[in-house]
Amino acid sequence: MNPLVEKLTLDEKAGLVSGAAFWTTRPVDRVGIPSITMTDGPHGVRMQRKGEDHLGINASEPATCFPTASLTGSTWNPELLRQMGAALGDESRALDVDILLGPGVNIKRSPLCGRNFEYLSEDPFHAGVLGTAFVQGVQSRGVGSSVKHFAANNQETDRMRVDAQVDERSLREIYFPAFERIVREANPATVMCSYNKVNGTYASQNHWLLTDVLRGDWGFEGYVVSDWGAVVDPVAAVAAGLDLEMPSTGDRSPEAIVAAVRAGTLDEILLDQAVSRVLGVHERLRGSQDAEASADFDAHHALARTIAADGAVLLANEGNLLPLDPSEGGQIAVIGEFARTPRYQGAGSSHVNPTRLDEALTEIGKRSSRPVEFAPGFSFEGDSDDLLHLEAVDLASQSEVVLLFLGLPDRDESEGFDRTHLLIPETQRTLLAKIAAVNANVVVVLSNGGVVTLDSIVGVAPAILEMWLAGQASGGAAADIIFGISEPGGRLAETIPLDLAHTPAHVNWPGENGVVRYGEGFHVGYRWYDATDRPVAFPFGYGLGYTSFSHDDLSVSVADATVAQATVQVTVTNTGQRAGSDVVQVYVTDNTASVARPIRELKAFEKVWLEPGEQRVVTLTLDERSFAFWGPTGWTVEPGAFTIHVGSHSQNLPFQNVITLDVEAPTPMLDNSSTLQEWASHPVGLPVLQGAMSNTGQPADALTNEESLPLFGSMPLRTILGFAQQSAGVSFDIDEALQQLLGAVDDASGVATSSR
Repeated sequence: MNPLVEKLTLDEKAGLVSGAAFWTTRPVDRVGIPSITMTDGPHGVRMQRKGEDHLGINASEPATCFPTASLTGSTWNPELLRQMGAALGDESRALDVDILLGPGVNIKRSPLCGRNFEYLSEDPFHAGVLGTAFVQGVQSRGVGSSVKHFAANNQETDRMRVDAQVDERSLREIYFPAFERIVREANPATVMCSYNKVNGTYASQNHWLLTDVLRGDWGFEGYVVSDWGAVVDPVAAVAAGLDLEMPSTGDRSPEAIVAAVRAGTLDEILLDQAVSRVLGVHERLRGSQDAEASADFDAHHALARTIAADGAVLLANEGNLLPLDPSEGGQIAVIGEFARTPRYQGAGSSHVNPTRLDEALTEIGKRSSRPVEFAPGFSFEGDSDDLLHLEAVDLASQSEVVLLFLGLPDRDESEGFDRTHLLIPETQRTLLAKIAAVNANVVVVLSNGGVVTLDSIVGVAPAILEMWLAGQASGGAAADIIFGISEPGGRLAETIPLDLAHTPAHVNWPGENGVVRYGEGFHVGYRWYDATDRPVAFPFGYGLGYTSFSHDDLSVSVADATVAQATVQVTVTNTGQRAGSDVVQVYVTDNTASVARPIRELKAFEKVWLEPGEQRVVTLTLDERSFAFWGPTGWTVEPGAFTIHVGSHSQNLPFQNVITLDVEAPTPMLDNSSTLQEWASHPVGLPVLQGAMSNTGQPADALTNEESLPLFGSMPLRTILGFAQQSAGVSFDIDEALQQLLGAVDDASGVATSSR
C-alpha cells in the first residue's frame, strides 16, 4: 500500500479515482500529489489546451501524425514500432502529457468494424509482439502507455452497452493474448477498460476481467482506467478493480463512493488499493521524467515516412510495372482526388493535427523528371462525377502510365459507427474501368483504414499498392515506393476476403437486442478461412516486394522432448537484383489434439533486410504457449506430433517439419457433472470407480465394460447414480457419494485432480 494513502481523507481518496476534467486527474496539494495529464492517441499526440473533447472534433496542438495501426501492423517490424513509440513519448513530454492512450490491440474480428484502422491485426500473437514494442518505446521516455480497449471491444455498433458473449477459450486464445503479452513484457502504466459488457457484465465493473485475469493471472502492476464515459456504476467499478474513472463527473462519482464506504456497501480497503495503484504509477512516471523535454519534429516526420513505406503492401505488380523510372519514359498521369487531398488518418478520438502534410501529387512531381499531369477524377462530395471522369480518361489516354489514387472517404469509416459494406465508392470503380479501357499501365494506390474488396481492381489494374492510412508523410512514402527509392515492405495483418459473406463473424454481426454472440469462436481471420477452406483475395501475411527471396535448410530442433520448446532455423537468401525485406513466418499445427484446434497458428516471425545475394540464417524460438490451448485447467500442452510450417504468408508455407513432444499428459479434472466416459478415461478416476463398484458387490467393470460404456458414457455419473438408487430401491445421498468418489481421486493422485 502506498504510504500516502493513510494521509488522505475519505473525500480525497474518492476524488483520486475520478478525473478532475477531461484529460486530467485531481491533485491533492496538501500532501504533494500532482495532477496527471492523459491524451489520445495511438498514432499521434492529441493534446487539447482548450475545447476538450473525446472525438477529435476540436483543435489540438500540432504533433506528428504517424501512420495508423492498419499500416503499422502491416510492417511486421517491432523495432519500427519501438522507435515510433519513443518518438510519441518525446512529443508527449514536450506537450506536458504524462500518459498516452494507446496502443489499440483489439482483434479485427470483422472487416466492418469502423475503428479497425486503430487496431494492429487479426492475429493475437502478431498484435501482441508489435503492441509490446510500441509500449516499450513510449515508456522508455518516462511517459505511460494505456493499452486499450479491454476487452472484446470489436465493433462500434452499440459499443457503449452491447453485451459481447464470448466463450472463455476464445477470450483466452484470441482476444486476451495481445493484452497479456504487453502486461507481462512491457509493464504498461495503465490498461483501459472498454465500454461494452463481457458475458453480461460491463467491462468497467467486471471483477473477473479486471481482478482475476488482469491482476491475478497476468500480474498487472499498473492501474485500470475507464474508457471515457464507460463507467455505469462507480461503486461497482471500484469494487471490481477499476482504479480511475475518466473523464470527470464533477462530484457525482466521488460522492457516490464516499456514501458507499460510509454505508458499508463498499469496503474502504478496495478504495485504498485503487488509490495506491494510481499513486504508484504516477510516482513512477514523474520519477523517470527528465527536467527538459523536447521533440525533433523533423526527425519524427522522416520516421513517419520510413514507417509508411515499410507498412505499405504491394498486392499486385504484373509485368514489374513498379517501380517507375523517374527520368526515362513518357508522361505520368496522376488521377484521383486522394493524390491532392490525402486521407492519411481516421476520424474520431485519434485525430491528430499534423506538423506538416506531404501530398502525393507534389511529392511525385518532386521526384520525377518526366512530365506529370493531374486530374481529380472524382469528388468527395457526391457520386455524380461524369465531367471529372471525362477529363481523367482523356488524360489517361495521353499518358504512358496512370497513377490512380482511390480509397474510402472519411464518411465511409470512422470511430462511432461500423461499415455496411467493403466496397470503394461506385464512382471510383467506374472511373477505374474507364481508364483501364484506354491505358493498360494503371497503378492503383489505395487509401483506406479497413480492408476493401478488390474484385473491381484485381485483373484490371496490373499494379495495386495498399497504403492504408499512412500518416502525414504518406504522400512522400507513396512517391518513394513508386519510383523505387523505398521498397514496399508491408505484409497483410488481416485477410482481404473475396466477399463480405465469407467473413467469420458475418452471420452474427453486429448482434441484436443488445447482444452480439461470437459464434465463430476462435476461428477468427485466417483461422476461419483455413478451417472452412474458403478462397480469399489476399491471405494474411501476404505482400510483394521489388526483389525475391528463397528459404532453404529448414531445421527444427527440440533439446528435450519432455519440455514444450523448439528452435526453428531457416536460411534466407535475397535472390533478386535489389535490396529488400522478407518476413519469415512460422505457423504451428497440432496434429494429435484431443480438442478442436485451428488448422495452423502464427507463433513466430522475423523481418530481415538483405542486400542482393546476401544470405542470413534466421533463428526463431517456439515456447510452451506456441503449442498450448486453453483447457479446463488452464493452458494445456498435450503430448504428440506438431507440424512446424515456414513460409512467406499463411497460405504459402512450403517448408514443414514434424516434431514430437513427450510432455506429461494433462490430467483431466473431474467434478459433480463429469460423465461416465470422463471417469473411465481418467487415470485415477477409473480405478476409484471400479473399486467403488466392487464394494457394492457388483463387477468392477459393470459400468465401464464394452457394452455399458457406449450406452451410458455420455451421462453424468450423478445421473447414473440416481438411476441406480431408483432401480435398487435403496436410499443414499448422491451428493455425498460423489464427494467421496472425488475425494478418493484426490487422495489416490496425491494432488487435487478433481473440482469438488
